[in-house]
Amino acid sequence: MSVTVRVPAKVNVQLAVGAARPDGFHDLANVFLAVGLYDEVTVTPADELRITCEGPDADQVPLDRTNLAARAALELARRRGIEPAVHIHIAKDIPVAGGMAGGSADGAGALLACNTLWQAGASRAELLAICAELGSDVPFSLVGGAALGTGRGEQLRTLEVGGTFHWVFAMADRGLSTPAVFREFDRLAEGWEIPEPVASGELLEALAKGDVQALAVAVSNDLQPAALSLFPELADTLDAGRGAGALAALVSGSGPTTAFLARDAESAEKVTQALRASGTCRAARAAAGPVAGATVV
Repeated sequence: MSVTVRVPAKVNVQLAVGAARPDGFHDLANVFLAVGLYDEVTVTPADELRITCEGPDADQVPLDRTNLAARAALELARRRGIEPAVHIHIAKDIPVAGGMAGGSADGAGALLACNTLWQAGASRAELLAICAELGSDVPFSLVGGAALGTGRGEQLRTLEVGGTFHWVFAMADRGLSTPAVFREFDRLAEGWEIPEPVASGELLEALAKGDVQALAVAVSNDLQPAALSLFPELADTLDAGRGAGALAALVSGSGPTTAFLARDAESAEKVTQALRASGTCRAARAAAGPVAGATVV
């Protein structure tokens, strides 16, 4: 017997970042939208815990116990007194180290898959608590849809969305370390008074109404200057997407994937083709959201 869970990527339509806390994290107002690029995580009984991975950039995915999928299985097994003897196979389609929560998605997917395989009986609340222990983005990967994340992003409030939003994602030719981007944010902000992060009322209203024009005006990412400082070539990708007709362009999360909001599916396809031809990115993909979170298939 095996269990497969499909889990989506995310885009941050707003990422407001506060000052560094004593624990090294930052308070966030993080508006997540789950989009239709997916990893699939399959768990199968085995003699011992092991991980395999296939798909784009699979060679960059750790196959030891530092992988969030392994950590999820180990934590659920510890709580239930179960031997974590499973083979976890990850079929990747979410960009690796791309700011779209691919690793977090795999953690949430493995947790739901193991809970199902082992019939462990963990409640939704317990699964979310484990997710929060694993990382700031992991709870949203389980929930999907749209949500406001506060604290360090793990405290979620579900948001209403009044329509489908069409996006294009351009993948860079190298990754960016999330901790490095936050360190650069701190360096660039040194000496400045950083306000408390607050979700934009205009942005939440645009999501609720399904108003793509209003959303385009409201999207923002406080980590974008830091990502561009570490990876200046991303500015060329952003310019290429805007030039192709995207209503808005921004770095996705900590990057280096860049995200482009399109008017509709037809416009998204045009932006995708233009970015592929621009020479400013390794690949470009269109995807719409919101979509459901981690789901057993």
